[in-house]
Amino acid sequence: MCNLCWRRCVCWNNEITDLMRTNVVRPFVGLAVICLALSFAYRLLAGPAASGDLLVQAYTTLERADHDYKGHRVAAMKQIEAAGKLLGVTVGGGGKGHEKQGVSDEQLRTAQGLLEQARSGLSGKPLKHVNKALQQLAVALTIK
Repeated sequence: MCNLCWRRCVCWNNEITDLMRTNVVRPFVGLAVICLALSFAYRLLAGPAASGDLLVQAYTTLERADHDYKGHRVAAMKQIEAAGKLLGVTVGGGGKGHEKQGVSDEQLRTAQGLLEQARSGLSGKPLKHVNKALQQLAVALTIK
């Protein structure tokens, strides 16, 4: 074998090796790009859905609380309903509770925490309704 042929074989082998590396790496790069795009899309879609779930939980919690808050609990529930409607989330039900004041106050505090969490995923009118609901709950908790 002459020196020239050997060099050609080495060059040809390097070209095949480079081609194989490209064909092996390309699908992984494509998969990484697709995963990255899907994660961004999921984050965009997950915000309102998570906030909607929190609104449902807050409403259900308030629904079970006692009714002795001079209308502020009900006003907060109406604000949550309005925010849910704007998000396309149905909140509501028929749960009624008559707990002792301490238990009922704790339910209102739980609802406040849920609404605080929901705020991070909201903007515009739904956020305004949630803020008004939080104001109503703050007033309700001052009533003894």
